[in-house]
Amino acid sequence: MKVKILARNPDDYVRETKFDIQRVPRNYDPTLHPFEVSREYTRALNATKLERVFAKPFLASLDGHRDGVNCMAKHTKSLSTLLSGSCDGEVKVWDLTKRECVRTLQAHEGFVRGMVVRYCGTSFFTAGDDKTIKQWKMEAPGYGEEEEPLNTILGKTVFTGLDHHQKDGVFATCGQQVDIWDEQRSSPIRSFTWGVDSFSSVRFNPVETELLASCASDRSIVLYDMREAAPLKKVIMTMRSNTLCWNPMEAYYFTCSNEDYNLYTYDMRILDRPVTVHMDHVSAVLDVDYSPTGKEFVSASFDKTIRIFPKAGGHSREVYHTKRMQHVICIKWSADNKYILSGSDEMNIRLWKANAAEKLGVLAPREREAANYSQKLKEKFQHHPQIRRIAHHRHLPKSIYHQTKELRTMKEARRRKERNVRKHSKPGTVPVVSEREKHVVTVVK
Repeated sequence: MKVKILARNPDDYVRETKFDIQRVPRNYDPTLHPFEVSREYTRALNATKLERVFAKPFLASLDGHRDGVNCMAKHTKSLSTLLSGSCDGEVKVWDLTKRECVRTLQAHEGFVRGMVVRYCGTSFFTAGDDKTIKQWKMEAPGYGEEEEPLNTILGKTVFTGLDHHQKDGVFATCGQQVDIWDEQRSSPIRSFTWGVDSFSSVRFNPVETELLASCASDRSIVLYDMREAAPLKKVIMTMRSNTLCWNPMEAYYFTCSNEDYNLYTYDMRILDRPVTVHMDHVSAVLDVDYSPTGKEFVSASFDKTIRIFPKAGGHSREVYHTKRMQHVICIKWSADNKYILSGSDEMNIRLWKANAAEKLGVLAPREREAANYSQKLKEKFQHHPQIRRIAHHRHLPKSIYHQTKELRTMKEARRRKERNVRKHSKPGTVPVVSEREKHVVTVVK
């Protein structure tokens, strides 16, 4: 005769100490959980609401400059070091962990136009309105020592931008032409011109290190190869680009900030149309910087806001603004992908979180798991109307809200007019031009 007995092993349900969490037996068979999706939806909705509650992106304000902050540079080896140059020729070195200025030097007469840290992190270069490029030691001078530059180069014209090669002792400047300099020489080793009177920005490609690109005043973006004698090609747009930034993970892609309130991401192999047009700003975009992952970038605008865009998204996922912040001149994304630094007209540098609702500091394992679970739920239900509405909603300053509305009306009127013209014209005479093709005039090779 077979006798069935109940066998219970206390190890399966009794916790070892009172500090452990209770063990709960679970059967994951979906037939036993008919309300799982509705339960998950409620959790996703709550997680989205809580994310908006905890979205407090502003961390600190670094004040000390006596004029507007014109340019910034990240240290190549140290996460906590930031350099900033202002419109009165002053350069400050900041310790971001202590949130204080550790060193101040009077570098130039007039504006500091460009700053860059050498790839090894031992020195940095500054360019100014006084037609000089100066190289400075990263370490502060010892007691009783004078603050002197390691090297000074006097140029023939004013420099408007500066960038350093990723691996070699070579740097590039722009002004009336694009010059390539060797650190050991006082004259450029190569100069590029293409019938343009001035350039506003020059950037080395971080992946294909011999390539560089510049923004010119004749509305063009010019690409160069250091190994060649002449520029490669240029794309002329309908309005002028202010700055550009290469994607640090994808060698061919770069994003430029434009005067027509948009940003454009290009593939350098196909310049006749941008890959993506990023819209949302309501005034000229002045600066742009990529995150180290290459998945997102941040833009600074004359409309007193900072926006974060996904690299393939046409609209921003986040907008930052404060009552006190004026026109944002320069922007940087920290090398650990956690912070954004902005320099603005009213002499302040502000530190922001890259992810507004992220909890800073050390997370307990359960906290991290809960955050990851919430994130996955939000991704799963992101297209549900109520969740999408809450996740996308942002409070904007009244002026920007009204300008956005006005721009939308103007764009719609333009579209309607174009449709009417096409409707009353001979078929084929008014072609449909896509948004991406509208902004490119021509590509010159």
